[in-house]
Amino acid sequence: MRVVIQNLWGIRGDWEHRREVIAAGLRELAPDLVAFVEAIKTDEYDQAADLLGPEYHLFHAATRHGNGDGAVLAARWELGERHELDLHVTPRTADFACTTLVAEVLAPQPYAPLLFANHVPSWQLQFERERELQAVAAARALEELAGGFDTHVVLAGDLTADPDAASVRFLTGRQSLEETSVCYRDAWESMHPGDPGETYTRTNALLPDWDWPSKRLDYVFVRCGLHGGPTLEVTACERIFDEPVGGVWASDHFGVVADLELPEPRAFD
Repeated sequence: MRVVIQNLWGIRGDWEHRREVIAAGLRELAPDLVAFVEAIKTDEYDQAADLLGPEYHLFHAATRHGNGDGAVLAARWELGERHELDLHVTPRTADFACTTLVAEVLAPQPYAPLLFANHVPSWQLQFERERELQAVAAARALEELAGGFDTHVVLAGDLTADPDAASVRFLTGRQSLEETSVCYRDAWESMHPGDPGETYTRTNALLPDWDWPSKRLDYVFVRCGLHGGPTLEVTACERIFDEPVGGVWASDHFGVVADLELPEPRAFD
């Protein structure tokens, strides 16, 4: 099962040529699950549908900005129950479309039952407190919806937080928050330990803020099972759209693609 997270940067910049790069890249990657951030959905244009084509089932966030910018998740398989979490956890979050989309994916065995989430917390650097509360809200909802460790949970998103931030440390089981703890495996860290793997970096000519610290902000996570390891093994994880194509950068963010498989049974003494 292949998972992609990509911040699309809406239709800013040279969208006509960026669209060609992204659409071609997605066709080559052929993901099964996709989380888009800053995707446009209006009465006139559905950016996710345009890029992915009719073979994907889409769940668009109702929480959007005035230009139609918002989150969407997509799957090759049909979607069952859908949930959108309200992440407006403090007054400071009022002007941003922060949300977590969660969908039951009616995937074939051995991947069912499966929950897929697209987590989009607050973006401001000084809002880590909000991101902490938002991560806890998403984690609690996913635990309730999963109903036990037999359900695979894949969580993807542009978290606007690096791996050392409290909100990410919470998700990866390194600290508790709000009297809650969970553990998700970071796909990039599993395959590239010690590699920073920045997805928002000044090497990208589209980065709007010249002084933004180069960080890894975009993630694919897999929830860990009762005995510690992820319920789906990460077998590959790479950055995508991290080089210009014909002089065209796809987005201001690099994306991430991860391949997941059911782990082989292991014998223990």
